[in-house]
Amino acid sequence: MIFNNNDNNNNKLYNAPTYYTSDSVYLNESISKPKHKKPRILTQMIIVALVSSIISSAVVASYFQLISPALNPANNQEQISIQSYDSSSKGKLLLAAESSDSSITDIAEEVSPSIVGIRVTVPTTRRNSIFGNYFYYGQDQSQTPRSGEGSGIIIKSDGYIMTNDHVIADAINSKTGKLIEGAKIEVYLTSKNNKPYTAEVVGRDSLTDLAVIKINGTNFPVAKLGNSDKIKVGDLAIAIGNPGGLEYMGSVTVGVISGLNRRVEGTETAGFKLIQTDAAINPGNSGGALVNSKGEIIGINSVKIVAQGYEGLGFAIPVNNAMEIVNSLIQYKYVKGRIQLGITADPNYTEEVAKQYNMPAGVYVSNVQMLSSAYKAGIRAGDIITKFDGVAVKSVNDINDIKAKHKVGDVVSVEIYRDDQTQTLKVTLAEIKN
Repeated sequence: MIFNNNDNNNNKLYNAPTYYTSDSVYLNESISKPKHKKPRILTQMIIVALVSSIISSAVVASYFQLISPALNPANNQEQISIQSYDSSSKGKLLLAAESSDSSITDIAEEVSPSIVGIRVTVPTTRRNSIFGNYFYYGQDQSQTPRSGEGSGIIIKSDGYIMTNDHVIADAINSKTGKLIEGAKIEVYLTSKNNKPYTAEVVGRDSLTDLAVIKINGTNFPVAKLGNSDKIKVGDLAIAIGNPGGLEYMGSVTVGVISGLNRRVEGTETAGFKLIQTDAAINPGNSGGALVNSKGEIIGINSVKIVAQGYEGLGFAIPVNNAMEIVNSLIQYKYVKGRIQLGITADPNYTEEVAKQYNMPAGVYVSNVQMLSSAYKAGIRAGDIITKFDGVAVKSVNDINDIKAKHKVGDVVSVEIYRDDQTQTLKVTLAEIKN
C-alpha cells in the first residue's frame, strides 16, 4: 500500500517510520534440578488461554454454520456483496453489486455481426480532352474507378440496411435517383468479409443524411434498437464500425454521451439535433452504430468535427429520429409528411451584419425554389424573414423548429422585410416528395 506524505516534514523526503518491537525476556534458571517439577503459573495461564480460545472458536463456528441459518433462512438465498476500499473515496465502502448491463466484450460480440461494411465503386470518365494536336470529342480517354467505404446497420433479417446518405451518394444520379451506369454498392458482413453482396438503393434522404439499401438473403443478424429519448449525458457509448475503411472492419471504440440535442451547422445532418460523444468516430465509421451499455443501438454515427485544437467531438443521429425516416423510405421511397418551404438562406447574414447595415435581424433568403410553398406565397430572393408563425427567427434552424410543429396543409403567417418595408404573407405548407 502506498501512502502520500504531507509536505510539512521539515523538508525531509519522508518522516522516518517508528518501529515497535517487544522486549526480550531472559529467564535465569537454577542449575540444580528440583525434586518435584510443577508447572509454573505462567505456563498454566498460557494453557488455559489456548483451551479457552479453541472452545470459543468452535462455538462461534457452530453458530454461523448451524444456528444462524436456522434463525434467518432467507439469508441462505442472498448473494453476498463484495466490499472493497477505494483509497480515493476517503474511506467509503463501495458495494459491488451485479449489474443488468453487459460487458463491452459481450456487447461487441453481440452487436458486431449486424454492422456491415459498405463499398461504393464509381467509374471515373474523362471526356472531350485535348491530347497533343488531337481533339477527342465524346471519347473516353480514361476510365479509372474510384471507391469509398463506410458502414451500415442491418435492421431487417431479409437484408434491409440503414446507413448515411453521404456513404452512397457518389454512386447515385442526382436527377434520376438511380445508380450511375457502371457504379455498384457492395455490402460486406463480418462473418463473410471476403464475399460481398450487391445492394440496391431503397430510398435516401439528403436532408437528414440517411439512406436505406437492401441485399438479397434471409436470416441476417438484426441489430437491437434502443430508445434514444432516454439516454443521458455520461452514459456509456460504444461506437462500432469501419474507421479507415474495410481494412479495420468491426472496430470498437468506447466513450460516453458527451451532450444531447447538438446542432452541427453546414453538415448533411442539419435537419436533426444530434448526440455528441467522445467515442472515437473517424471516416469509415459513417453509418455505423452508437451502442449503449445494454447492446442497443441508440444512434447512427455520422459526423466528426476535425479542426485544430478539437478532439473527441463525434456526433450521431438519434435512432428514434432515424427510424422514422427509414421506415418512411422503406414504405414510400420518400419521407412522407415532410413540409417544404422552398427557400435557401444565406448563413453570412448575421445579427452583426444586420446592425452594420441598419437592417432587421432575420433569415436572408438567397434563393426560392420554383413553385414551392414560399414561391406561391410571394417570398422572393432578397427578402428577410423576420417572423415565422408569429415567432421572431434568426436562422433556418429557428424556422425548421417551428415548421416541425405543423403538418401538411397548415397555413402560417410569415413576416418579411423588403424594400424598407415590412409585410406579412400567408404560406400554405406543402409536402415535399423528393
